[in-house]
Amino acid sequence: MGRALSPAPDPSRYRDLSLWHDSTPDDWVARDPLPGDLTADVAVVGAGFTGLWTAYYLLRRDPTLRVVVLEAETAGFGASGRNGGWCSALFPASLDHLAGLPGADRDGALAQHAAMRASVDEVGRVAAEERLDIDFAKGGTISLARSRAQLRSARAEVEAARAWGRGEDEVRLLTADEARAAVGATRVRGATYTPDCAAIHPARLARGLARLVEDTRGGSVYEHTRVTRIDKHRVRTTSGDVKAGFVIRATEGYTPRLPGLARAVAPVYSLVIATEPLPDSVWDEIGLRQRETFTDHRNLIVYGQRTADGRLVFGGRGAPYHWRSRTLPDFDREPDVFAALWATLREMFPVLSGRRVTHAWGGPLGVPRDWCASVGLDQETGIGWAGGYVGDGVSTTNLAGRTLCDLVLGHDSALTRLPWVGHRSRRWEPEPLRWLGINTGLRAMALADAEERLTGRPSRIARTLAPLLGGH
Repeated sequence: MGRALSPAPDPSRYRDLSLWHDSTPDDWVARDPLPGDLTADVAVVGAGFTGLWTAYYLLRRDPTLRVVVLEAETAGFGASGRNGGWCSALFPASLDHLAGLPGADRDGALAQHAAMRASVDEVGRVAAEERLDIDFAKGGTISLARSRAQLRSARAEVEAARAWGRGEDEVRLLTADEARAAVGATRVRGATYTPDCAAIHPARLARGLARLVEDTRGGSVYEHTRVTRIDKHRVRTTSGDVKAGFVIRATEGYTPRLPGLARAVAPVYSLVIATEPLPDSVWDEIGLRQRETFTDHRNLIVYGQRTADGRLVFGGRGAPYHWRSRTLPDFDREPDVFAALWATLREMFPVLSGRRVTHAWGGPLGVPRDWCASVGLDQETGIGWAGGYVGDGVSTTNLAGRTLCDLVLGHDSALTRLPWVGHRSRRWEPEPLRWLGINTGLRAMALADAEERLTGRPSRIARTLAPLLGGH
């Protein structure tokens, strides 16, 4: 038997993590920790989207399975509950990168893309079928072009899509008038539009999946159970050991905490702010009437959505990578980055002047060395994994969960033959090279945007770094 855990923290600690946590109708009282040594058919490490989708589909396919989910904090604690709420068909590696993976080709890359598009609808389908109130609105994504360089990038994106046989039903170029009619931002010269994205309330999805796994499907979710080691057919925790035929690692940005995985992914922080609910007069100027998600064609990524209760949620990169892949609560809040996000948002939408930001938060996402997410299962050890989503995980985790379900059950399917299955990124460099490389890359993206403002052309800096960023 394992040693007893200290008392669970005040539930308000979780409600304070983000807007999403604060607006989820949960009491946030922790589930019980693992009671001691157990035996299961499948042990899932991590109660985020990847782990919960995997458990959900396994129990749906075979209700007799003994599925145990182990979570160090609470379901939806990490990136699954703190992201920008984009359920999109974006995959962190490009089609060219996917086609170049060992054993892959053009058809495989297109199959992966089609599976990603289908995953957006699958999330909406499950939410409707299981009556999960996640504020699902499939309004697509508008990527604004707000400079000459960004307009060139927008045109290049559409040209690249056409070269892959992707038509206007997947991505199209909007004129300046069309773009402004949808999003009333400043300096709009055009945009690209894809229908393959839904705005959602991510914490409601995570909490709803946990309830489905435990209350409806008969699985077990143990919270405040920190996993200390994953071995062949065994998970060691602070509360006991779980023996299992299969062990699924679904730990994303927290993966480096596990022995032997310190360089598997780099936890890079993304930060988000949310405004107070805005009146109709403000929304009349901003637009987003279909709750489209929005961004622009800058290099240092930003992302936004209109929430169901009329707030503007806006996030972006820019926070530093921390030495030796540390993930600490203090890193969730970077006042300078929050200030920069708010300044950017007001520059895009001057009508926000005088409005309040009510929530500001952040959290780590997992970045593999080649920027390519992966999923797989080692039949000899029984250890499966999925992750490395680079912030594009809300729908990718659903695809991962369905794929892991097929792999565990031994089903050869179209999903198990996708090019990301079995892919293994090489490890990140040791420190200080990792710290220097990642933070230099983040700084370079900011410099690339400055370069484009000066030259009016797509950045040479960004083009030079593209092979290091998954081919984007």
